[in-house]
Amino acid sequence: MAESAKGPPPPPNYITLAGAKRLQEELGRLRSKERPKVVQEVSDAAAQGDRSENAEYIYGKRRLREIDRRMQFLTKRLEKAVVVEPHTAESAKKKIFFGAVVELEDEECVKTKYQIVGEDEIDLKLGRISWRSPLGRALLGKKEDDTIVFRKPSGEMELTILAVRYAVEIIE
Repeated sequence: MAESAKGPPPPPNYITLAGAKRLQEELGRLRSKERPKVVQEVSDAAAQGDRSENAEYIYGKRRLREIDRRMQFLTKRLEKAVVVEPHTAESAKKKIFFGAVVELEDEECVKTKYQIVGEDEIDLKLGRISWRSPLGRALLGKKEDDTIVFRKPSGEMELTILAVRYAVEIIE
C-alpha cells in the first residue's frame, strides 16, 4: 500500500489550564446567553413581516451564523486541546517549559515579563506569547541566568533570563 502524502501531523494544541477554562467559559456564554438572545431577536424580527427588507432580521441571521461558527471553532479547539500542567518538580522550576512566566532583561536594561502559552491564549498586551513564536521557541529549555541572542527583523538582541516561575493562573 502506498503511504498517504498528507505530511506530518499538526503539532498538538497545547493550552494552559486557565486558557482552557477561558475558552470553555466563552463557549458556555455563547451557548446559554448570546445564541438564545439572538434567536429571540431573529424570531421577533421575522414576525414583523417582509424579511427581505428587514435589517434587524438580516443582521440577526448574520450574527447567528457568526455565533454558530465561533461555537464550532471553540468546540473543535477544546476537543483537540492538550492541557499542560505547570512544572512542579524542584529541578525543573528554574528551567523554561510551557506555562512558564519568564522575566527578561535586554541590552538596554529594559525588563519585560512573558508567559509561554498556547496559540489560543496569545495576548501581547498581557505578555502572553505562543510556545511556537520565535521568542517562545528561543526561550524553551533555557534557565535562569542564561543569555540568549534573539533575532528580530531590526537585528539581533541579547536577552538575559532573570527569573523563571510557574503559576497556575496566567499573568495579568
